[in-house]
Amino acid sequence: MRTLIQRVTHAAVEVEGEVIGRTGPGLLILVCAMQGDGEAEARQMAAKIAKLRIFKDAADKMNLSLKETGGSALVVSQFTLAADTRSGNRPGFSAAAPPAEGERLYTLFTEALRAEGITCETGRFGASMQVSLVNDGPVTIWLDV
Repeated sequence: MRTLIQRVTHAAVEVEGEVIGRTGPGLLILVCAMQGDGEAEARQMAAKIAKLRIFKDAADKMNLSLKETGGSALVVSQFTLAADTRSGNRPGFSAAAPPAEGERLYTLFTEALRAEGITCETGRFGASMQVSLVNDGPVTIWLDV
């Protein structure tokens, strides 16, 4: 499973002009299930993100997790994180899980994050979405499990 997480003051996702999910302060989490991923990877990624210490403490050091701050998350599916650009100029996405499996693992990841005590809102799997955010820091981290 591959994610790109961004610490945000706020973020929102729209489909056809309607805001369907938002968060802030907390994390915007872009999620891509990869070929060969299963439930273990989805649960492991959720646990890692919930406990990742990337929020500032009283001494202004990145020492607190999303779980500790009580922040929330906006989880958006994004198969383009599987892009392979090693040859040519057009990215290939064959490393991404097939759509049905990708959706299942995206849903499982979100449920696992909620089980960690994180309040989550989501985008809409497979939809054309517009995502807006204010990156805090900026802090952006790529994670693979």
